[in-house]
Formats: sequence, C-alpha cells, structure tokens
Amino acid sequence: MLDTFWAVIATQLQELRTAKTADDVLRILPSDGDAPAFFAGSGGDETVSDALRTAGWELVWAESSVYYTMRAPDGSMITYIEGDIFPGDRHGNNPGQAAH
Repeated sequence: MLDTFWAVIATQLQELRTAKTADDVLRILPSDGDAPAFFAGSGGDETVSDALRTAGWELVWAESSVYYTMRAPDGSMITYIEGDIFPGDRHGNNPGQAAH
C-alpha cells in the first residue's frame, strides 16, 4: 500500500514538472475537500516548488518552505499552504481571499 502511495506522488511530481498554468496544478493534484488541490507527499524527497521550478515557475513570495506563492509561465499563480493549494496569490491571513 505504501508503495502505491509513493508511486502516485511520483506521478504527480512528474506531471507538475510540465505544468504551465495554475489550472494545470489544480488538475494534477486532487482536492482534499478543504482546498481546491492538495499535495500529500510533503514528507518525500521532492517538493511541489522543486517540480514547478523545473516547469519554469518562479517564487513570488514565501514565508517558509510550506507557505509560499508561485507564478506560472503564463502569469497565473498558486499559493501553497502546508500541502493545500489555492489558485492565485492568497498569502494574506485568509486563504479564501486573494491578497492585495
């Protein structure tokens, strides 16, 4: 079962390495119900930000390695908060609203 879990994570990371838009990220990663997308492999060797950098994304803002905003090659953005992924720049105190 654990092998299957990490195989799914490896596939997700491989797909993220080619993600060119925020919509691509939301399509690749499933929702956990609390956020539009969720990355369950946070304890692994590679991170979402590593994979997205390979795809040409840039870091826009970061408070830590588990709370940051990145911009896609097309200009769209995602905010990563401890595995939860929200579309847009939402690094304010309320992930439900875009930052100003």
